[in-house]
Amino acid sequence: MKDKAETKTGLKGYYGITFLIGLGFFTMGLMDPLYDTYVPIFLSKFIESKGLIGTIMTLDNVFAILLIPVISALSDRTRTAIGRRMPYIISTLPLTAIAFGIIPFTALSTLSALIISIFILNIFKQAARGPVVALMPDMIPGELRSEANGVINTMGGIASIVGTIGLAQLMNVAVNLPGREPVKDILAFPVAGLLVIISTILLFLFVKEKRGKKADGESGLDQEKKTTLSQSLKMIMGSKDKSALLILLSLLFWFIGYQGVLPFIGLYSTEILATSSGTAAFAAGMVGIAYAIFAIPSGIIAHKRGRKVTIRTALLLLTGVLLLVFLHDPITKALGLSPFLRQITFWALMFFFGMFWVSIITNSFPMLWQMATYSDMGIYTGLYYFFSQLASIIAPPITGGFIDLFGFRAIFLFAAVCMVIAYFIMGGVKRGEAHEQQAEAIN
Repeated sequence: MKDKAETKTGLKGYYGITFLIGLGFFTMGLMDPLYDTYVPIFLSKFIESKGLIGTIMTLDNVFAILLIPVISALSDRTRTAIGRRMPYIISTLPLTAIAFGIIPFTALSTLSALIISIFILNIFKQAARGPVVALMPDMIPGELRSEANGVINTMGGIASIVGTIGLAQLMNVAVNLPGREPVKDILAFPVAGLLVIISTILLFLFVKEKRGKKADGESGLDQEKKTTLSQSLKMIMGSKDKSALLILLSLLFWFIGYQGVLPFIGLYSTEILATSSGTAAFAAGMVGIAYAIFAIPSGIIAHKRGRKVTIRTALLLLTGVLLLVFLHDPITKALGLSPFLRQITFWALMFFFGMFWVSIITNSFPMLWQMATYSDMGIYTGLYYFFSQLASIIAPPITGGFIDLFGFRAIFLFAAVCMVIAYFIMGGVKRGEAHEQQAEAIN
């Protein structure tokens, strides 16, 4: 009865711990936009073909598709004095920060050095990602996870703003290196790495994982169940209710659309919109601002109107935005807009893109978590990332090839088609709403 009384108070009683857990998301939100914006630019110094750049950008995701499900499932079965997720978080995030900080230095050397540094970074970063994400559903009741996911996505959005609007300006600052002329396009990465280390320390000091052990109201017997990754896959594939499988397939397509666009936004900004290196990340920054503003409201809306309805509505609106982005270049040229106004209008469209994208991301994870138990929460988290990282492998080579053949605008049309496919697949989902966890607890 105590657990039920606590959950009826809503997310208010969990805001503090949710924001602290959000420090883990802050680290990812800080690194990911800078990585997606500038690593293709670094690669373009050595490689002309956008298709080949897209292919290289997917190589790190091979590690992700292997590491995230395995490490997430392993953390489900880990028991230590500091929790089951925290050992992985505090051992991998600092190493991630160091590897992230050295990337621009390797870009001054050779292509091989740059690719090796990208691989090393992603081994540590992807090993950390699953336990970081699984920490929240461990500690927050099922019916509150959309709102909680909104809070931590807000943290990720704030981090994206810090990285793309703030730290990105450091890319215009020349750094004196031994034996070289002053060089730019460096400083944001090591500074971001330092912030990741600080966030990890705060996360470890203030998040006591054992407090969330029974957040779902499950019995001690349920918590001791051991479910392997292969068993979960078989269970999802063989279940009469295909809701979990359909969510995974839906997110595969919307991530194919998203990941097909994101790695090339920086290059699009510099080559088509003629922005500087420091402002190349502003498009991703607009997405981050929208994240920070709309993550919490999108969770609240989904709690009232339903997660499925919210996601499908956002997919349709996102499709409309992508079609407008597809038309942006010819329309703004035909109107004779100045380069500055062309940049401003593009950033505005990216803001709306972020608004609807965060509505999808905030609510899709909780739908999948709703179908998991405490014992296999990490496995479902791993499955989510398996499919999203599979999209990251599939999409950039395809869209990079489209750019080589048809120009940059083709990637936005491709992404719009992917969102429409995801919309129709989501129509078959029947589970994952916030009220279901309460019904299970009563039983």
